[in-house]
Amino acid sequence: MHVFCLCAQWCGTCREYQPIFTQLATQLPEARFVWVDIETQDDLLGDLDIENFPTLLIADAQGRARFAGTVLPHAETLQRMCQAALAGDFPLVSDPVWQNATPELMRLG
Repeated sequence: MHVFCLCAQWCGTCREYQPIFTQLATQLPEARFVWVDIETQDDLLGDLDIENFPTLLIADAQGRARFAGTVLPHAETLQRMCQAALAGDFPLVSDPVWQNATPELMRLG
């Protein structure tokens, strides 16, 4: 499983969320956590237009998007989401824009 946090350096909420994201990465070694700055790594986003922060993309081991959306920056929420994804509780994301962006982002992970 890969967990991508799509954020921007100028976003105060993202800066507050980054330590939470990094800490959970150490607690869930079976998942790959990747911080993506949408401005410096915009070439990986394809047709994605990130308007709200933080935006998470959770992909399974095959690179298929299982969750994509904005979440509140709470450690417990992120942990529950990751555990659910690891358990296979998320269906595929139906929006092809997210599915098309996932292979590019997977190169980071």
